[in-house]
Amino acid sequence: MPRLVPERTFLAGKIIFNFGQSTIDCVIRRISEDGATLEMQSSVGVPEQFQLRISSQDIRSCRVLWRSDRQVGVALGADEQAEPFTSNAKERSTDSLMRGQMLALRAALDFVPLGIVLLDAGLRAQLINRAFRQMWLLPDEVANSNPSFVTLMHHGRDTRAYEIPQTDLESYVGERVRQVQAGDASPLDLRRSGGDVVRMHCTPLPDGGRMLTYTPVTDIVRYSDQLKLLRDALENVEDGVLLLDRDLNASFMNRRMRRFWDVSEREADGHPTYESLVSRAHRASAPNLPASELTRFPAKRVAEVKAGDHVRDLQTPDGRRIRAHCTKMSNGGRMLTYVDITDLTQKAAMLETLATTDPLTGLYNRRHFLECLAAEWSRFQRYYRSVSVLMLDIDHFKSVNDRHGHAVGDAAIKAVAAACLDGKRKSDIVGRLGGEEFAVLLPETSLSRARTVADRIRKRVMSAQVAAGEIQFSLTVSIGIAEATVSMSGVDALMSAADRALYRAKAEGRNRCIAFAPPPPASKAAE
Repeated sequence: MPRLVPERTFLAGKIIFNFGQSTIDCVIRRISEDGATLEMQSSVGVPEQFQLRISSQDIRSCRVLWRSDRQVGVALGADEQAEPFTSNAKERSTDSLMRGQMLALRAALDFVPLGIVLLDAGLRAQLINRAFRQMWLLPDEVANSNPSFVTLMHHGRDTRAYEIPQTDLESYVGERVRQVQAGDASPLDLRRSGGDVVRMHCTPLPDGGRMLTYTPVTDIVRYSDQLKLLRDALENVEDGVLLLDRDLNASFMNRRMRRFWDVSEREADGHPTYESLVSRAHRASAPNLPASELTRFPAKRVAEVKAGDHVRDLQTPDGRRIRAHCTKMSNGGRMLTYVDITDLTQKAAMLETLATTDPLTGLYNRRHFLECLAAEWSRFQRYYRSVSVLMLDIDHFKSVNDRHGHAVGDAAIKAVAAACLDGKRKSDIVGRLGGEEFAVLLPETSLSRARTVADRIRKRVMSAQVAAGEIQFSLTVSIGIAEATVSMSGVDALMSAADRALYRAKAEGRNRCIAFAPPPPASKAAE
């Protein structure tokens, strides 16, 4: 063999072990007659004794004196020939094969991206791979010294790697040690001071040891935290929230919805179908839905939700109004929100009443009455259906106010309003135009039929009694009647015709009904 050059560097070599079945490429950094420094990707898989091929024919026996993460220092033995490696496989011992396989496994674990720690029965580290060392900034000299699990925990404590208050660190370390000693296989999320999260699994081994794996799960846990925060927020909002999957099964319903449907948390966890929810005994249905339609409403409601985005007002058996918003989601499911709008609808109805009703009599006010008349006039123009109007005025009302006072005058107005309501038909509309003047809209009513209604109202007024202290007195009204004709220009012309008929009734002695008669043509008037 040629004499080796001391301190020669960057010489290619090959580590041979496991009876020639396993090899590791290396670079010989320094070499002398007695020893060498070898560098490779990882020293974990290098056995304590092996053979080193320096050139095609130069093979030396080696024994490891020291090792670091990527280097080993070896003592060189006598030269050997390659023939021993071609000996029959039957001469290999079972123990040597297993030892070689174990070394190969250790080398493979060093390249796994997960942190891995193998502990013996005494919880001392037999293997700490590269990912764990980098994850926890563990120096090689500590990792290669077979530290105990307690030492590893103390390293994390001393480097402030845990997102734990300083006062709780000791108890945290103790609890972690107890969990590993007990072989607790439940996954544990370790929150590090940098904000990232590592999930640890402890797996008990047959020899009494433990295998610990550390998986970075920062993004997963962050999304999980955000989802939990969102669910907590939805759980406590005042409005009802219901999430359905693409098959319309309930994937989430908050507390308000569970109370609304009378569903327990356990039932909600079973993901009931939307159809089963709307079919419950205390379901909500369309407002003012006839009893005969209630049984068909659940199927209609399911069809609406399947169709996609919409807004639907619902009514509960106790009269509450619920506004349901349905939104189609990107995953094919639906999000339904339920808002109790009972107060809003009541206030809206109250405002509408104030805007359309005379506060003294409860009749429609002048503005709303004229709106109703305009709508009826449009139908008259389109379909030529008859429409008539009555104009009423209380006779001698000023004397009632002067003699008995305004309170009695108000009572008189209320009495006439009640008589109008009592004498009208169901389709007729009564309004107070102002003061002692009233009007009645008679849809699809000819002049002759309008005269009948007017006379009935007049008689109802005559029969009413108004109390003024200890005395009672009756009232009379004068009524003008007019029917819409195609020659009229509009609503104002119809009202004017009824008003002229009313003044004729006043002029002819009051307490009577007079129908409007259009003036004859000029030629006939001359005759």
